[in-house]
Amino acid sequence: MKLFLLLSAFGFCWAQYAPQTQSGRTSIVHLFEWRWVDIALECERYLGPKGFGGVQVSPPNENLVVTNPSRPWWERYQPVSYKLCTRSGNESEFRDMVTRCNNVGVRIYVDAVINHMCGSGAAAGTGTTCGSYCNPGNREFPAVPYSAWDFNDGKCKTASGQIESYNDTYEVNCQLVGLLDLALEKDYVRSMIADYLNKLIDIGHMWPGDIKAVLDKLHNLNTTGSLPEVDLSYSRRYLNVYTCMGKPCNVIR
Repeated sequence: MKLFLLLSAFGFCWAQYAPQTQSGRTSIVHLFEWRWVDIALECERYLGPKGFGGVQVSPPNENLVVTNPSRPWWERYQPVSYKLCTRSGNESEFRDMVTRCNNVGVRIYVDAVINHMCGSGAAAGTGTTCGSYCNPGNREFPAVPYSAWDFNDGKCKTASGQIESYNDTYEVNCQLVGLLDLALEKDYVRSMIADYLNKLIDIGHMWPGDIKAVLDKLHNLNTTGSLPEVDLSYSRRYLNVYTCMGKPCNVIR
C-alpha cells in the first residue's frame, strides 16, 4: 500500500513537489476536511477511473475541539495526541480508505503536524476529538505522553514567548500564534514523533527523507522513488533554517 507524509513545519501544507504516483498518473487532489469514508468512495467512483494519482488528506491525529469560533478548519492543526481519531473518522476508517484508494491506483498523502501541540491557552479537560485528557497550560499531554520537559518554553528569549521577529532565526524556539513548540532536539520527543510516523508507514508506505533527527528513526522501506519534501513557504526565516539539511525545497508562495 502507498501512503506518503507531508511534514508541516507549523501546520500549513501548500504543495508537494514530484509526487510519487503510478505511471501515467500525475495529478493530486486535496480533499481538505473530507471524511475518510467519503474519500474512499471518491477514489473508487471518480479519482481512480479518471486517472488521478493521489489525495492529500487533512491531519489524521487527534486534535483539540475548538468551539469559539465553532469548529474552524485550523483546529486540525492543534494536536493533543497521535491517535488516529478526528472528525474525518477513526483509525479503522482511515486504514480502509488507504486500502481502497490504493486498490484503484490512488496514493494517500498525509499532512503530518509534528512541530507543535495545541495552543497554550486551551482549557484543561477532554474536549478533544477522541476524548483524551490534556492540560495545555501545564504542558500535559498524557495520551502521547508529553510533559513540560518536552517543550521549548525555556529557550524562547522574547518577553511574550511568541515569535516577534521573522528576521531572528533563533525565535524558531518560540510559540507561533500560541502553539506549544516541541523540543525537537530531545531524543524522547523525536522518538514519539517517529512512533507516530511509523504507525502511518505501517498502514501504507513512504520513502524516508532528510529530516535527520526524526526520519533516521523510521523503519527501513522500499528505496525506489524519491524523498518526502518539506513545505517551507511560511517565511524566508524557515527556509534559511532548513536548508542545512542539504536538500533544496520548491516553495509556492
